[in-house]
Amino acid sequence: MSDQTCQSPQALPITTPAPEIQKTGPNFRIIALIIASAMFMEQLDATVLATALPTMARDFGVQPQSMSLALTSYLLSLAIFIPASGKIADRFGSRTVFSAAIAVFVFGSILCAQAPDLRFLVGARIVQGLGGAMMLPVGRLVLLRSVARKDFVSATSWLLIPALVGPILGPPVGGLIVTYFDWRWIFYINVPIGCIGFILVSRFIANVKGESDGRFDFLGFLLSGISLGSFLFGFEMASRPGETEQAALLVVIGVVFGVGYLAHAKRHPSPILDFSLMRISSFNTSVIAGSLTRITQGAQPFLLPLMLQLGFGLSAARAGGIVVATAVGSMLMKVVAPKILRRVGFRSGLIVNGLVATFGYALCAAFRPDWPLPLIFGILMCCGFFMSFQFTAYNTVAYDEIGRERMSSATSFYTTFQQLMLSLGICVGALALSGSMLVRSHAAPELGDFSAAFLVVTAISLTATIWNLRFSRSAGSDISGHTKGVAKAPAE
Repeated sequence: MSDQTCQSPQALPITTPAPEIQKTGPNFRIIALIIASAMFMEQLDATVLATALPTMARDFGVQPQSMSLALTSYLLSLAIFIPASGKIADRFGSRTVFSAAIAVFVFGSILCAQAPDLRFLVGARIVQGLGGAMMLPVGRLVLLRSVARKDFVSATSWLLIPALVGPILGPPVGGLIVTYFDWRWIFYINVPIGCIGFILVSRFIANVKGESDGRFDFLGFLLSGISLGSFLFGFEMASRPGETEQAALLVVIGVVFGVGYLAHAKRHPSPILDFSLMRISSFNTSVIAGSLTRITQGAQPFLLPLMLQLGFGLSAARAGGIVVATAVGSMLMKVVAPKILRRVGFRSGLIVNGLVATFGYALCAAFRPDWPLPLIFGILMCCGFFMSFQFTAYNTVAYDEIGRERMSSATSFYTTFQQLMLSLGICVGALALSGSMLVRSHAAPELGDFSAAFLVVTAISLTATIWNLRFSRSAGSDISGHTKGVAKAPAE
């Protein structure tokens, strides 16, 4: 945000008078943890399900590969509805929409748990995806509108934990449920979490509304939905052998409709995805650099468990116990990120930490079965720490120059590309693994193939340094509190 548009959360148009919020507003950590809990439910659900698909296929009487529809239907729902989330939150209020998103997600979870066959499950996952599509961007919007700028870094640190922890905890939790309980409990566990979240949102979060011109971009909604859905489906299919042609066709469809959307967005006064935001320096740089880094982050939960099981010969339970190290590192990050950014600033922090985080994940390429497991655990914990710090910085500085009237559009735009790049990361990791197997004439992946795949995805992440260098030295200085070497504006 600029100095002119920067205002405290109490200055925003909310349903409760500003003075009252100043006196009774909840601690920003409470708000962040409420939102993070809802997002954790969503992230955990997605990764737990992947572990249970073979068991579900047996119950439904279908081939295991057919169960991929349960994953892609959810991705399709995300692609269609995420871009619309900001506009909907502006019209009805962020608390109203966030509460409704939790309710829809829980309702979809109950439907999934009751599914008698694959067709019913796919429909239920679309409903669930509708709730999930609103939770992430609107949750971030709630945080940005409810927290003072000086607390943005700390609040974002708390908020990022589920995005990093959920995919790590999902496989071992899924294996536990499938082994000792019925797979339907994967969806039932969302019910108590969602109900508690719904109550807390109603109790602690203000119903902030944004400025809306009353027009909804239906054509843009259609074009962006087809484009993003095709991209996500294409990336997901490209990670599976034998479906390269279909994946390529979907990517082409995504490009065609994406070009059509860009042409439409230039003419529409309030497009569903506002690409004019990319003219804002800090937002533009954060989106591009963050997207390159997220390719590595998206590939890591895919490559690492496979390498530990197929390359090291570990059981799924032992592999999950090692992979959880990145979650531990992520949680440690939230304590120190504000202090580091206050000392070094966003630009220096992103440059140096980005190189360290990339080197950490590149080091995974050197893992071998004769390495001591505590050493591997420690390295992965450091990887989780540094990468989590990187995303805390990106997700905070992105909104440094965004005015409050464009905040909802910015969160929808940013979240859309975040989801797209994480999916692309899985695709790139799978393609790099398959490519190494092809070059080395391996029918099954070996340790050298995993090493090559890790080096490919980290090489992409390394290019983010070029964009990190483009950040202004004063970027986000009023958010981080970093003032060394930054010229201060004269007091008003």
